[in-house]
Amino acid sequence: MTRAHLLAGLAAIALLGGATATAQRRAMPENARVYILWPPDGATVKGGFWVRMGLSEGGIAPAGIDKAMTGHHHLLVDADLPPLDQPIPNDRNHLHFGLGQTEARLDLPPGRHTLQLLLADENHVPHDPPLASKRITITVLP
Repeated sequence: MTRAHLLAGLAAIALLGGATATAQRRAMPENARVYILWPPDGATVKGGFWVRMGLSEGGIAPAGIDKAMTGHHHLLVDADLPPLDQPIPNDRNHLHFGLGQTEARLDLPPGRHTLQLLLADENHVPHDPPLASKRITITVLP
């Protein structure tokens, strides 16, 4: 086997293993915290409501912007925290606010739902230590 074949094989293994490979995690100020401003825990809301997201002692920057001590919000809807050493998934349970949004309108089906914020860096990787809000429970009315 030539060196080129060996390097190509190692590159293929790295690509295949990329989903489970750990990412470099960035720091945030020790006293930084994220929180849900609205709705409050236990709230009953009508469909089509606003979620307002907060961050103290850190900065908000859009995805792709490499700036120290910043990140952007991800809202976990009816989901547990994802692996904290990998990029946060992007699906209906892991909502990305990569433009730096601090509020968003949600349309959830009627019933009980949980919401939790997780701040992540420019590559959607949670910080070290992770900045996650308290998980709240809301009831959505039709």
